[in-house]
Amino acid sequence: PPLAPVDTSHLDSPPKPKLVEDWPKVKHSFGQVTAVTIDLQGNPVIFHRGSRTWTMESFNDTHHYQHIAEGPIPENTIATLAASDGAVLEERGAGIFYMPHGLTIDRNGNMWLTDVALHQVFKFMPGRDYPAITLGHRFEPGASKSHLCKPTAVAVASTGEIFVADGYCNSRLLKFNAAGRLIRTIPQPPEFLSLQTPHGLALLEHLDMVCVADRENMRVVCPRAGLQTSYGEGTQAATIQEPDLGRVFDVAAYGDLVYAVNGPTSPMIPVRGFTIDPRSETIIDHWGKFENPHSITFCPNGSAMYVTEIGPNRVWKFTLTM
Repeated sequence: PPLAPVDTSHLDSPPKPKLVEDWPKVKHSFGQVTAVTIDLQGNPVIFHRGSRTWTMESFNDTHHYQHIAEGPIPENTIATLAASDGAVLEERGAGIFYMPHGLTIDRNGNMWLTDVALHQVFKFMPGRDYPAITLGHRFEPGASKSHLCKPTAVAVASTGEIFVADGYCNSRLLKFNAAGRLIRTIPQPPEFLSLQTPHGLALLEHLDMVCVADRENMRVVCPRAGLQTSYGEGTQAATIQEPDLGRVFDVAAYGDLVYAVNGPTSPMIPVRGFTIDPRSETIIDHWGKFENPHSITFCPNGSAMYVTEIGPNRVWKFTLTM
C-alpha cells in the first residue's frame, strides 16, 4: 500500500520549517546542487554538476548541447549524506552525466535521474550501474512521443506510474506506465492548461493530484493524476498564483499540503519558501530565505525537509515545528 501521507488535517496552522543551524557539520565542495531526494534509510541523496555549470554557451537555439566533446562530468555527481550530520556516506555517478537536473528515489529504492544535455531520463535499480529504463534519445532534443527536451523532474506513484516534467522546451508532462510506455500527455485537448517550463513535481496520491512548479508562469498547477481511475483526467487543474510567488522552482508534498521554493524573479519578490493548500488554491504560509533554491524534498515520515541551492551550492536541513 502507498505510504500513508502525514496527517495534517487536525492542525490549526501548517507545520513551519525551522532551519537546523549546524547542519551539515562537515564542509562540502559540491557543484551546482540541482536535486535532493530521500533514500530508503531516510538519508538525503543529492545530484550535482561537479565542475560543470550551465551557461549561455551550453546549448544552441535548437536545444542541442554544445560541449559533447568535453565528455561526461568526470567527478561523482550523486552523493548520499547522513541525515544526522550531513557527512558523505557514498558517492557515485562519475563519467555518466553531462548536465544533471532531477533526481528522485521511489519506494522500491530505484533512482530516477534527468539530464538536460542528454535529453534523457534514467531509472537505476539499487546497486546497479546500468540503467534499467532509459526515456528519450541521447543528445537528441525533440517533441515526439519518444523524445524529451531538457527534462527537469520525475515523480513516481506507489502504483508504478511515472510522471516526467518535460521540461524547458516542450513544456508538457508525460505519464508512463511502470514499464516506461507512454500512456498520457498533459495537457492534451480539450484540456485547457498551458505550462511554461514545468520545473518540479509533487504527487499527492490521496488527492489524485500531481502538482507542478510551473516556473515561467509563476504558479503551481495541480492537474488530476488519474491514478485510481482516468475519470476526471483533463478536468480543471487546481491553480495557485499570487503576486509574491514569483518563478516557482520546485514543489514537495507534505500531507494535504505543498511546500514550494521560488527563485530570483524581480527585486520586489523575496526568494523564500511557501506553504500551499492545493484544495483551497491558496498560499497559507511563508518561510525561509534563500538565494538560488532549486530543489525541495521531505522525509516520508515528515521528520525533516531539505532544500538545495545552485549558488551557493549547498544543502539546507529543516525540521517541522507544529
